[in-house]
Amino acid sequence: MLESIGVEADYRPDIKPEEVPAALQGFDGLIVRSKMRITAGTLAQADKLTYVARAGAGVDNIDEQALQERGVILLAANEGNSQAVGEFTVGLLVSLLRNVSRSHSQVQQKVWLREENRGEEISGKTIGIIGYGNMGQSFARTVSGFGCRLLAYDRYAPEKINLPVELVSLEQLQAEADIVSLHIPFIPENLRFANDAFFSAFRKPIWFLNTSRGEVVDQQALVRHLQSGSIKGAALDVLENEKLQTLNPQQQQDFEYLASAPNVILTPHIAGWTHESYVKINEVLVQKIGQVLAG
Repeated sequence: MLESIGVEADYRPDIKPEEVPAALQGFDGLIVRSKMRITAGTLAQADKLTYVARAGAGVDNIDEQALQERGVILLAANEGNSQAVGEFTVGLLVSLLRNVSRSHSQVQQKVWLREENRGEEISGKTIGIIGYGNMGQSFARTVSGFGCRLLAYDRYAPEKINLPVELVSLEQLQAEADIVSLHIPFIPENLRFANDAFFSAFRKPIWFLNTSRGEVVDQQALVRHLQSGSIKGAALDVLENEKLQTLNPQQQQDFEYLASAPNVILTPHIAGWTHESYVKINEVLVQKIGQVLAG
């Protein structure tokens, strides 16, 4: 794909992080995924760098200010996996409300419980979407066929919200939502956005979904509200610490509760991870690089 827009690629999958600064000398662009942290130090010797392209949606591994100070353009491919995230979030919602994951595990053990797994329908419920970028919009489109009312709150781009999705304040969303889905990026302002005060502000018990970033949720507060019943159930594709072998004592305690709770679904950060999105992400990124090169 890069060759089709006149770009010569130097692919170095085995390069060590400490080798990257010197390796960037003479290069016009850098393409990374999520494991490489890009800081001012990373770019210190990048004498010709025009752009850094993130092959994915989140850019929390990249110091955007460091790029701005050097006049380096940041590109991401949020559009590439938005359909995957929208579909997956709806799948989590159905599984959560209809006890799909729990009842599957029971039947595997030859336990056949129908009444105990009587679920709830999405139809007729009010869904609050927090963050209405590519991911939030995709979820809204995908879930709209269920006959539910959709509310959306976006702190930075409320102009994106159009009927039939209702533009609301966070306070109105907390007053009326039955289901809440987070689709916000991890930026400093969003660290533990969903904290104890956030959950306490809801007027009725909610179903809670997070397919964005684990750091935007105070996991300890989430556990407390699950235990109290103010959260009826949660589906989490992301955790505050996804390196499960490195959990601190509090994280370990919270994880053990979430992993054993019958009303919690955990998945390993796969909402945007499909065979199709893998191709789409690259197509989107190549298109954007082409636009940069064309001025």
